[in-house]
Amino acid sequence: MNRFIVGFFILVLISCQPKAEKRNSITGLWKLSSMKIRNTETNVWNDYRGGMQGYLLYDGQKNMTIHLTDEGYENTDLQFPNFSDTISTEALKYLTKSYYYIGEYKVLNDSIVQHTRISHSNPGDWGKVVKRHYAFYGDTLVITPTEQKLANLELKWVRSNP
Repeated sequence: MNRFIVGFFILVLISCQPKAEKRNSITGLWKLSSMKIRNTETNVWNDYRGGMQGYLLYDGQKNMTIHLTDEGYENTDLQFPNFSDTISTEALKYLTKSYYYIGEYKVLNDSIVQHTRISHSNPGDWGKVVKRHYAFYGDTLVITPTEQKLANLELKWVRSNP
């Protein structure tokens, strides 16, 4: 009987442990914890544009989306009428602080994910395919661009839906 009780508690403990598959999977909703840029002359890392915020979502199928803004982007008194052609120049400039795209993704191997952009805040980036290095450090997902001109960027994400 004691072996049965001990075995039962071991099974309960094992079932309560986070699955390694989920911990080491990009699937899910991620919140940006930091976005840094490395100065190539001094090799010093600094917050990109003074600090960024955002979310990254991989749905576990093939769809993904990313939205990045300046820190505190939502805190403004500017007015943004939807579906209107009457918006101030100041408000239009403010909107350029919001970067997003929606796409399809494919995990190519245990360190590269490919994004095929379906829609993008920059019309010139619609349909473009980009690859990103990714790695896990505990509960943090670190993503860096593979393109040489962006290789000095590092985005750290924490899982938003554990």
